[in-house]
Amino acid sequence: KKGFQINHKTVYKLMKEMGLKSIVRPKKYRSYKGNIGKVAPNLINRKFEACKPLQKLATDITQINICGEKIYLSPVLDMFNSEIIAYDVSRNPDFNQVLNMLNFLFKIMPNGSNAVLHSDQGWQYQHKRYQHLLKEKGIRQSMSRKGNCLDNSIMENFFAILKSEFVYIEDFSNVDEFISRLDEYILYYNNKRIKSKLKGLSPVEYRIQSVS
Repeated sequence: KKGFQINHKTVYKLMKEMGLKSIVRPKKYRSYKGNIGKVAPNLINRKFEACKPLQKLATDITQINICGEKIYLSPVLDMFNSEIIAYDVSRNPDFNQVLNMLNFLFKIMPNGSNAVLHSDQGWQYQHKRYQHLLKEKGIRQSMSRKGNCLDNSIMENFFAILKSEFVYIEDFSNVDEFISRLDEYILYYNNKRIKSKLKGLSPVEYRIQSVS
């Protein structure tokens, strides 16, 4: 926003001079089990562009290790502007977490929207109740193919940003502090963090501009 444009090679050179290194991400949490590829088609098919808000959505669950505990984040991302429009944080990756996430999502989704909600083939998304709740709300379910992380790369990209900008570089005294500051980070990500593909605007700024 201040008008500074720096080549990625310059950034690499400065990082090298200052002894800065990126942190290697740990192995991804995976929730595959049960049937594979028999619940929902891949409606997104790697076409992550959307013409308007709440048209194409993505979700996933990531594991975060904090203070010796495993914490799980289940967000919903709007593909129109990469805004996190709903999420739940839990110590257990159980179905209640996904239900809580859906409850937050349904508060802002109109009935019969015909939106698409894309995920991987995690067991939570194969659950009959999950399928029923989406259908009842008028949301179409979409699933990645097994073993194709690029099918939900837009969600993977958000997790990479979250962990490299926040999780891996901050210190937390306990899990409660982490959760509180995670709320603050998501608020920052949605409202303040600019993205080049959004014309230098934050997700919320881009959404507001698009409907004004």
